[in-house]
Amino acid sequence: MRRIVFQGCLAFVVCLSAFAQDAAKELDVSGKDAWVDTGLDVRPADVLSISASGAMSVRNGKNTSSVTADGASRGFRDLLKSYPVNEAGQGALIGRVGSSDTATPFLVSSNKSWTSPRAGRLFLGINKTGNDAPDGTFHVKILFTSRGPEVSTAPKDPLPSKVTVEIVDRIPRRVVDAQGNAGDNTNFVVVGDEQKMLAAFEAAGWVKVDKAKEDAVIHGLLSVLNKEAYVELPMSELTLFGRVQDYGLAHAEPIAVVMQRHHLRLWKAPFKVDDQELWVGAATHDIGFDRDQRNNGVTHKIDPDVDLEREFVGQSLNDTGLVASLTYVAPSQASKEARTATGATFHSDGRMLVIQLN
Repeated sequence: MRRIVFQGCLAFVVCLSAFAQDAAKELDVSGKDAWVDTGLDVRPADVLSISASGAMSVRNGKNTSSVTADGASRGFRDLLKSYPVNEAGQGALIGRVGSSDTATPFLVSSNKSWTSPRAGRLFLGINKTGNDAPDGTFHVKILFTSRGPEVSTAPKDPLPSKVTVEIVDRIPRRVVDAQGNAGDNTNFVVVGDEQKMLAAFEAAGWVKVDKAKEDAVIHGLLSVLNKEAYVELPMSELTLFGRVQDYGLAHAEPIAVVMQRHHLRLWKAPFKVDDQELWVGAATHDIGFDRDQRNNGVTHKIDPDVDLEREFVGQSLNDTGLVASLTYVAPSQASKEARTATGATFHSDGRMLVIQLN
């Protein structure tokens, strides 16, 4: 009898704990806060109803206004600001899953039904730059309206990589410019079809850059008219497998896009891996300007530790929940010390990051 009573109490405690997780959660988010831990762990496909009341005082130039959690209306000054959520105004309530800096924030606003893309801890914050000082507090209510499937917390064995040394050795170690000068390392591959690959990068906050100067002029003008920051500045064309990149992607802060940004180029390999497409990438981080040793012109300076950008790419995609595994393959002839096509030096451990999509 005692065992039955104890087991019944234990089951009740477990059910009570689950109910506490699913019950409505209320908390305050201040304009002075960074990211506020909601204490809620979400699963993939969880649906949450999030509402916020209260007001925030925000300053734009000499003007001060009171805004709701929808944020201030975007003005032309916002084009030069690096908001966490680029399409929203100052003071808006925003969220993200996970505490990593590569986690992509999303707009919450005053009332939102939101579906979690992955498992992790939910954080809330205010859309602001380092120079903004919004003053006020939003009172937030969060309710699970439906739960996704439970996610096992048991450690998983890493998936065996479908990309072998033999496959990596079929990929040129470096890209080349129009004059045939060797440049950046190829430092990661993505296994998956084109649409899944693009969807993963989009979910991770990467945007496709404009291919032509004419496109950039039109796109930039439209961005200004819509009061949106323009981050799709074109990048130079480099060659792999005998052709220029299929895609150029950037992950940039609007105010720094001309001088510095995370960026990468992607080429579809002329062969497949287990009947899946293989996308070869070369990623570098622009950190300023430098002299182009080919013509004494001005070019971008990259972070010489190119492995850091490789890791940034992998972590940003992994944070989306759309990646099955991250592994590394060392080619038989690694590129560890070299110069870019413009003459700058860089260094690497020479490994190729293999990103296997779900």
